[in-house]
Amino acid sequence: MRSAFDFSPLYRSTVGFDRLFDLLDQSSQIDSMTNWPPYNIEKAGEDQYVITMAIAGFSTDEIEITQKENQLVIAGQKKGSEEGKQYLHRGIATRAFKQTFNLADHVKVTAASLENGLLTIDLKREVPEALKPRRIEIGAGAKSQPQQIEHSKAA
Repeated sequence: MRSAFDFSPLYRSTVGFDRLFDLLDQSSQIDSMTNWPPYNIEKAGEDQYVITMAIAGFSTDEIEITQKENQLVIAGQKKGSEEGKQYLHRGIATRAFKQTFNLADHVKVTAASLENGLLTIDLKREVPEALKPRRIEIGAGAKSQPQQIEHSKAA
């Protein structure tokens, strides 16, 4: 049994975490059908990730990968006709699927490949230079202006 959490007390002491709380709310409502196709999420480096999905029986033209803002959607739809085939046992599922991943800010898809029935999607977090941490110099006085430091050349 799933219980819903009340995040309202956290809103008093946090700023800008609305998206995080929305993601936590969404995770409690995840449908049980999202476990197919099976997939792995791997951290490959400090800012690099890899999603690997087992999609045996699908070709590259039957898979669509879309990234819109902070959401990655992977969908598969078989195009071929199965007419005239008689299966004695059918263990390879070729049903349509749609898998959605919520990505952190500044995470982008850098590559995707399909090999041996495994779809591999490489992701990388690329924080813009303007958003990286920077050191702020403290000036003297009540309203000092930021000063540029000039380096003098030694003779």
